[in-house]
Amino acid sequence: MSVTSSLKRKEDHIDLCHTGDVGLVGDPGLFSEVRLIHQALPELAMDDINLSTAFLDHTLSVPAMITGMTGGPDRAGDINRDLAVLCEMNGMAFGLGSQRIIHSDPSTVDSFKVRSQAPNVCLLGNIGINQARDLGTDVVVDLFERIEADYMAIHLNPAMELIQPGAEADSNFRNGFDTIARLVDALDGKLIVKECGCGLSGSLVQRLQSLGVRGVDVSGVGGTSWIRVEALRAEGIQAELGFEYEDWGIPTAAATWSAGRVDGSMVIASGGIYNGRTAAKALALGADLVGFARPVLQAYLTEGSGGAQRVIDALVRGIQTSMALTGTTVPSKLRHAPKWVGPTLTSWFDSMRQEGGNHG
Repeated sequence: MSVTSSLKRKEDHIDLCHTGDVGLVGDPGLFSEVRLIHQALPELAMDDINLSTAFLDHTLSVPAMITGMTGGPDRAGDINRDLAVLCEMNGMAFGLGSQRIIHSDPSTVDSFKVRSQAPNVCLLGNIGINQARDLGTDVVVDLFERIEADYMAIHLNPAMELIQPGAEADSNFRNGFDTIARLVDALDGKLIVKECGCGLSGSLVQRLQSLGVRGVDVSGVGGTSWIRVEALRAEGIQAELGFEYEDWGIPTAAATWSAGRVDGSMVIASGGIYNGRTAAKALALGADLVGFARPVLQAYLTEGSGGAQRVIDALVRGIQTSMALTGTTVPSKLRHAPKWVGPTLTSWFDSMRQEGGNHG
């Protein structure tokens, strides 16, 4: 794919996520199937609630991160720098978009550099598994070091790849596990694996953990449909295929519940985390952190950093409110709080416990 087409794709993604119809209707993430049990006498004051959370080798003030969205075009650099500053101010982690474009156009590296503005933010780089395989370990390590990242996110997006128009698509999904194992060693374990809106199953998380992967972002069905994003960019049969598969994958609540049962793995829940109440449900299902992207991007593009900060404030206040009303003082205790789980989510979880996964 040429540099020009890569930049155009990045611009399309920003525009579609800002104003396009790229979300799914209803409750595809299945968070309506989770209800936290109310405690009428919680025996705490709001001052007792402490949101600080361990995330791999870091401690965050809030159990949340803005997940990777963009990089490449000049305005992507503005977005990354401003949102990274907000993450540092709020004690959250920040993820960058795919760095693949840096390899073909080194001048775009500045759009990924946020350290001068946010020197202490917990920063995650980003590269697709197919690109990591094809570029090689040394190139991925160089991409990681050039932006001074704390961790590298390896994203998995086979469904998205199969819908991308023409020459952009890469339908070769071989050697993924071997690639990840090499990168775990080369990056001294500073690596997470994330999906892009189709979810990870617990069995896959377990397999990744056996390779040394310490954290995952389940990124399930429930938020932005990146399949739909690519369908809106495609034409003909390819577009029709995208709309047919736009809700493909594992609901975020089910992916979170399944991954959260894998002992010792750090779990980020993303995909449909639009408010603090939903974030608290994800934490109750076993997530260590929640991730969100499009709501804060839309607010930023419409109202600037002030608008993005209001989205963050609302998320934090919602988590605190759910914790107060369940009598919990730290996020990790939410997973032990009494909750009702509906039959559809329970059925998903039971099915995922039975599947061994086709993981090699």
